[in-house]
Amino acid sequence: MSLVRKFATVGSGTMLSRLFGFAREMMMAAALGTGPVAEAFYAAFQFPNTFRRLFAEGAFNAAFVPLFAKEIEAGGLEGAKKFSEEVFGVLFTVLLFLTIAMELAMPFVIRYAIAPGFADDPDKLLLTTELASIMFPYLICMSLGAMMAGMLNSLHRYFAAAIAPVFLNIILVSILVVAWYGGYDGREVGLALGWGVLAAGLVQLGIVFFAVRRAGVSIGFRRPRLTRNVRRLLWLALPAAITGGITQINTLVGTAIASGQAGAVPALNLADRVYQLPLGVVGVAVGVVLLPELARALKAGHLVDASNLQNRSVEFTLFLTLPAAAALLTMSEPIVRVLYERGAFTPEDTMLVAEVLAIFGIGLPAFVLIKAFMPGYFAREDTRTPMIFAAISVALNIAIALWLFPSMGAPGIATASAIAGWVNAAMLLGVLIWRGHWGTDAGLIRRAPRLVVASALMAAAIWFAVDYFEPQLASASPIHTQALALGIVVLGAMALYFAAAFALGGADMGMIRRNIRRKGTPAPTAPNYPE
Repeated sequence: MSLVRKFATVGSGTMLSRLFGFAREMMMAAALGTGPVAEAFYAAFQFPNTFRRLFAEGAFNAAFVPLFAKEIEAGGLEGAKKFSEEVFGVLFTVLLFLTIAMELAMPFVIRYAIAPGFADDPDKLLLTTELASIMFPYLICMSLGAMMAGMLNSLHRYFAAAIAPVFLNIILVSILVVAWYGGYDGREVGLALGWGVLAAGLVQLGIVFFAVRRAGVSIGFRRPRLTRNVRRLLWLALPAAITGGITQINTLVGTAIASGQAGAVPALNLADRVYQLPLGVVGVAVGVVLLPELARALKAGHLVDASNLQNRSVEFTLFLTLPAAAALLTMSEPIVRVLYERGAFTPEDTMLVAEVLAIFGIGLPAFVLIKAFMPGYFAREDTRTPMIFAAISVALNIAIALWLFPSMGAPGIATASAIAGWVNAAMLLGVLIWRGHWGTDAGLIRRAPRLVVASALMAAAIWFAVDYFEPQLASASPIHTQALALGIVVLGAMALYFAAAFALGGADMGMIRRNIRRKGTPAPTAPNYPE
């Protein structure tokens, strides 16, 4: 299966999840706007979601996958099964105690760490604490699920892990539909969504659990013991958890700071939902697929293939994220208006979210490139260096956010996040080159600047098109007129970008065909697992 097809397999599941996520956010914006219930829900959900990204997805995709792949090569499925059971026993036990401790400390954590700005509103603070208590056990489901997803990715079975997150949004959309027709008030909607998040966690865990069983690995519970393999995993996972969740750390910091201004928390989350579409579809797909492929190539001594994997992944991310960033920067306002401006979501809310989204667009290529650069470290079992860079990035993000927030509000937090993202990406690439772990690629050097020019041409065209369609894109226009005008601008921009990219030499059909046909580097002793 080719690298691009693997990206497409993971990306298609992520795309489906993001589309349902848009539906969810559109309905939540209409039902709750940027009011106190929305603020409470987003702040509460950010807490377990950040823990999930830090200690599940980040840690296990960075530390567990290379070790699991090594066990497959060394001892086949039986060796991999034993290793996964050892990890499962320790992980479940740690998660159980962590959840109990956090549930007991939840009022203190919410008041002083997650949403200190809510302290002046006792009702909002109480609702945030209640929602966080309901949703925090979601961490157990998603952490165990992330471990099993890592197993599936190592076995070249990408679809189940990619499609499982869709069910979170399906369940929440269903709850919002019932609430809409049932005439629920804001607090009832918030609580129903909280229970829906927990239910979705159970469903997602069930999907990947049965997928792992179908892949031939049956996981049983072993008494938690710090075996040699588990100690190695923990040594790698702690810095990897911090590094892999850098975007989530910055988001959590931003949420805590934003809680000091009414409407800022939901504004950041609604903008985040839009730019997470290209980030999720491209960045997550590249990170998920590249790590096991790169780890196998390096362990097999295929250094040329490893270098090619890295360069083609960066080429792929730039090809898709540069135009996405240009589009978010130049037409964020009509995008936000069409997606969210109805019901309780006002034109003033549109302006705020659009400003935040445009700034996030500037940082989008950096956030995706981080996903492509980090496997170069993780596949070599170096999680310490990216952790140091992540710490520098977080410190920079906090400093800039605290400096800009009093004068700029939510856009100041987005600015801090974008700057920190570019600094982190630059450090990751610089050290890879310095160590000789990033081979010079003539194709990438030639194509990258041409993709920048093609994106700039597209951005200029969008600017003129938005001005031309201003009457149709205005708030006073019917929603179907706005959507039609926006669709025309988007399709025209896409056509122009692809035409310019191919005409300028930023992309060519031969390169695309080679990447589609190119097979992954198989491990010499690994069994051939069907897709």
